[in-house]
Amino acid sequence: MPFRSAITSQRSLLVTLVILLGSGFLLTSMLSYYASRASIRDNIINTELPLTSDTVYSEIQKDLVRPVLISSMMARDTFMRDWIVEGERNPDQMTRYLKEVMDHYGAYTSFFVSNSSLTYYQAKGVLKKIDAREPRDVWYYRVRDMAAPYEINVDPDMANKDSLTFFINYKVFDYDNRFIGATGVGLTVDAVIKLIDRYQQRYQRSVYFVDTFGRIVLTGAEGGPNGAVIGQSLNKLPSMSELHKQLPKPHSGTYEYRSEGHEHFLNVRFIPELNWYLFVDKREDTALTDIRQSLYLNLLICLMVTLVVVLLLHRLINRFKYKIETQATLDSLTGLPNRRGFDLLASKTLKDTQRETKPLTAMLLDLDHFKQLNDSHGHLAGDEVLAGFAEDLKSCLRQSDIICRWGGEEFIILLKGSDTRSAQRIAEKIRLLAEQHTYVFSGTPLQVTVSVGLAELQDDDTLPTLIARADRALYAAKQNGRNQVFTEETASA
Repeated sequence: MPFRSAITSQRSLLVTLVILLGSGFLLTSMLSYYASRASIRDNIINTELPLTSDTVYSEIQKDLVRPVLISSMMARDTFMRDWIVEGERNPDQMTRYLKEVMDHYGAYTSFFVSNSSLTYYQAKGVLKKIDAREPRDVWYYRVRDMAAPYEINVDPDMANKDSLTFFINYKVFDYDNRFIGATGVGLTVDAVIKLIDRYQQRYQRSVYFVDTFGRIVLTGAEGGPNGAVIGQSLNKLPSMSELHKQLPKPHSGTYEYRSEGHEHFLNVRFIPELNWYLFVDKREDTALTDIRQSLYLNLLICLMVTLVVVLLLHRLINRFKYKIETQATLDSLTGLPNRRGFDLLASKTLKDTQRETKPLTAMLLDLDHFKQLNDSHGHLAGDEVLAGFAEDLKSCLRQSDIICRWGGEEFIILLKGSDTRSAQRIAEKIRLLAEQHTYVFSGTPLQVTVSVGLAELQDDDTLPTLIARADRALYAAKQNGRNQVFTEETASA
């Protein structure tokens, strides 16, 4: 029981150490991950997204705001206003002017619609007459009656095979501030979408535009949040409905929201030139990919280290267990198995012998007058004799025979495959060797004799009954003068 308790305690200690080691690794990795995650989130919210928004805004000024400025310049151009006021006498002059604007500024189209003649001028010439009853001309009357100086609208371009075009429609006033027409330039919607896709690819963010009513007005090819299309309102998107309530203020800033199981960082910026909001959206998991991979790598390394430690500790405890078992089953003086070791070996040997129906003989040996030797020469001398006698026993036996120190000066041997007759020959050999062998301790010669009792295994024998019969034979050898070999039959005679 003490041995088993020691092993159990050792295992419990090792399990505790492994748990502590694994927990330490895991805790350190997770703390590092969350610290890095917090730092990255802070950097995204306070630095990265605002900086990206500023950069995209600069790009917009060049790519989208520029057409607004061109349209504004056209609306205030003295040539255009003078030409209109003087009665639009030479249409070719306006055509050349519009073509020059389109070519110089790289616009897809440029136009002017006169309020007095309702003529639609385009860079290719006079396109048509505006008619209030024509649904495709409704835009003009909307621009004429609106309070704002301009609008941005998406319509088919009649001058270019009805290509869907991003128009800037700017109101034109004479010198007395009377409305005299509408002018502006256009970009193809495909070109604008490509611009947004370019922003998204360059900055690895989702970029889209929302008007003050909360409607998406421009997105990349893949759409806006959750694939929302142009014209869709943010209040129709569950993840954006709360944000939609804040837009009319206008309000710019950085927000966080959750959509389809993913956290998003969103920077919103109002662009007064377009009267739109610029949305720059970054999904959290893409930002944390690198540190998440680092976490997985750290956990893998920690797991490997823990496994190595467990393996080493397992080997250590096995060695410790083997050492303890060896110490528990071996006699430290002679190196032979002790009683515990003998019980383990003998039980198996007895079962094998009974199963195979082979003979087995037990031999019990006792050194004669050993107490007197101890009293006369000391226990160290007795130990020397015991160790020497154990070596003599080994030299007389086979590898398969079981030998152990039974206690004190007694030894026990199980002779596998040996009946009483063959066991007697071996016992006699041992007796003669002990009788003739002189052991030396501190220069003093010492001699001993040995008494031997033999008993052969019977069908109804157990290990205790076999040893008891050998012990009776040994007792008879002692009683009959020692230094003799007695069998159970001899002792009973």
